[in-house]
Amino acid sequence: MNNYYYIIAGLPELSRDWTAGEKDADAIIGEIKGQCSARDRAVIEFLEKGYAAEELSPDFYGEALKHKVRFIREWFGFDLDVRNAKVKYLNKALGREASKDVISIPGRETEGNPELERILSDNDILARERGIDDLYWAKADSLTVFHYFDLTVILGFIARLKIIDRWLKLDEETGREMFKKLVDEVMETFDKQKQDII
Repeated sequence: MNNYYYIIAGLPELSRDWTAGEKDADAIIGEIKGQCSARDRAVIEFLEKGYAAEELSPDFYGEALKHKVRFIREWFGFDLDVRNAKVKYLNKALGREASKDVISIPGRETEGNPELERILSDNDILARERGIDDLYWAKADSLTVFHYFDLTVILGFIARLKIIDRWLKLDEETGREMFKKLVDEVMETFDKQKQDII
């Protein structure tokens, strides 16, 4: 059985000057998986698959949307909607057929997102990417509300860490800021729960 309290309390509290050279996202995730049960490791590895471009097929999303873990179902449902909206936006900009390269899952309608539409219309590519990742960050936050010491918290941490890792590769300063934000959020939740337990 997992000791979620121990795992979450042990999530890295790194300084504002943290850089990928000290301990990158893969190393942090590896440490987390090393403390998890085989069942939870399998869930984390499924989440990781969603960050590999070659995995993002209708079969993958079909499996994700039927997954037993709610975080996985809702995270990849959201991810599918965002990716499809991006494809549709590009199709429109390029004068292509609206449905070209859109991933459709039988029995599932794509949910519209006015905020995403606004972000996609921004001509500043960096601002557009940052805005999209802000939506992902907010989604991870919403999925972990009222979760404190369970697998959902760990999955939310990893999802946000993946966002930070991407920005470290694009813009190290932004990535460090986002990592500090993530650590502060996790430690704030941990401290609050520790006080409640005491």
